[in-house]
Amino acid sequence: MTEKQKKILKLSIAFSVAFAVYPTVNAMHIMEGYLPVGFCIAWGVVCLPFLVKGFFTIRRLFQENRKAITMLAMAGAYIFVLSALKIPSVTGSCSHMTGTGLGAILFGPSTVSILGIIVLLFQAVLLAHGGLTTLGANTFSMAIAGPFVTYGIYLLCKKCKVNRMAGIFLAAFFGDLFTYCVTSVQLALAYPSTQGGVFASALEFLGVFAPTQLPLAVVEGLLTVLIMMALENYAKPELKAIGFMKAGK
Repeated sequence: MTEKQKKILKLSIAFSVAFAVYPTVNAMHIMEGYLPVGFCIAWGVVCLPFLVKGFFTIRRLFQENRKAITMLAMAGAYIFVLSALKIPSVTGSCSHMTGTGLGAILFGPSTVSILGIIVLLFQAVLLAHGGLTTLGANTFSMAIAGPFVTYGIYLLCKKCKVNRMAGIFLAAFFGDLFTYCVTSVQLALAYPSTQGGVFASALEFLGVFAPTQLPLAVVEGLLTVLIMMALENYAKPELKAIGFMKAGK
């Protein structure tokens, strides 16, 4: 990053820290009007530094390789399709695959923050899935928290020399689950239990999400592996162009 870009990123982080402090907080594909205004603003502000970093990452990617737009569009379309297949869950929310694991593995988590917010915006406007006021909250859980865990687990598996496809499965699986762990905590912070407080409320939300989300996370892990196998067989030049595969392989 250039010095100017670093300054902009630092300013966005400072802005986020200064204005995102709020007594309680909330989120995930949450419907329009479900969150108080303060929560909507707070989550939007928290997302800001990640989105700034993601913007600069994508711009650099396009400057270095214009052909990367095809793979980036594919990753975005994958997120859109999978996250649109929703199953009703907690009141005001739903369970579904996130689709962000593939993009996080190919491009890194920062890039997925931009892909995710674009997808969530289109879904809110075209499908009434999520909402404009809850855009920041949904972006943090699905397009920021999950992808960062996915990428971290993928790198850890790679470093520990775990079978590559097994590592991809684990990364996508845990990234999907972590999205809903964050969702449960966020919902608990906004709507704490009258008896057990935030912790008890989080356990309740996790208990409701788990029956639908565990099998969905397994399916997403398997789908991500299948797509990666297909890409490595039929799109090696594109994978090499974005730096995912080394030349000569």
